[in-house]
Amino acid sequence: MDHKRIVRMAELEIDPAHLEDYRRLLIEEIEASVRLEEGVLALNAVALKDAPEKIRILEVYRDVQAYEAHLQTPHFLKYKRETQMMVRSLSLIDVEPVAMVSK
Repeated sequence: MDHKRIVRMAELEIDPAHLEDYRRLLIEEIEASVRLEEGVLALNAVALKDAPEKIRILEVYRDVQAYEAHLQTPHFLKYKRETQMMVRSLSLIDVEPVAMVSK
């Protein structure tokens, strides 16, 4: 069993006409995931300052099992279903942590 942390960067571009709705759904999903899922260690979403439709999410999961479980949760499936027509592009990039420090 692999207990290595999963760290990913999601790069999304959202249809600007739906940006407010998208952000509301994203916040709801992130808050539920961190609150309800022990294996979701961190989800941090930011928008590019000069391009608010470009969203970046740094995702940290305890292990591959936690990540796979996350994809099956009702709150994640609701987010995917309700935002699918708002997302113009999505790239998931596996990244190696260099320094991840928080207070």
